[in-house]
Amino acid sequence: MANSLTFVGTLWALLSFLSAAISCTSFFMPYWLFGSQMGKPVSFSTFRRCTYPAHTEEKSVVMVEECGRYASFSAIPSLSWQICTLVTGIGCALLLLVSMAAVLGCCIGDLITRMSGRFQGAMQFVGGLLISSGCALYPLGWNSLEIQQACGNVSSQFQLGTCKLGWAYYCTGGGAAVAMLICTWLSCFAGKKHKPSLY
Repeated sequence: MANSLTFVGTLWALLSFLSAAISCTSFFMPYWLFGSQMGKPVSFSTFRRCTYPAHTEEKSVVMVEECGRYASFSAIPSLSWQICTLVTGIGCALLLLVSMAAVLGCCIGDLITRMSGRFQGAMQFVGGLLISSGCALYPLGWNSLEIQQACGNVSSQFQLGTCKLGWAYYCTGGGAAVAMLICTWLSCFAGKKHKPSLY
């Protein structure tokens, strides 16, 4: 089978796929932040939430124990989380695009050259930087009313109150760091040098 990657390039393709899969999956999971509301555990990501309050027909408030995304983009509790959702989503899309091209490079000859590998590494760096920026923006939304209700009414920007950061937050940032630092460096050596043509 034709292969356009060096041994380092194959390692790059594998790490690119893993970092993209970890970042994208963790971005989608609503386990970035854990808290408690009305005696029930709640969790949030930038655009999803598990366990939320709802009004019954008798006008009382009950906690609905299911996960879902916010009804609309404007329903996301803070502007910083809206920006975080966009920035992180674009970064994840870039990482996915590069990882698919890298994996295809394992099967298709002449797909990835030295120059295109470096260009894809630059795209990975930008994608990782966008995801890292999204993770950095996330704490700015902890002062919203919805988060304060889940964090003992004592949370504010960069102060969690009674809440805790979840595994998905760390995995999203970790996947971005691997893509930005390791994969970008490996991409410089991913493509094979082309021999000059005799024709």
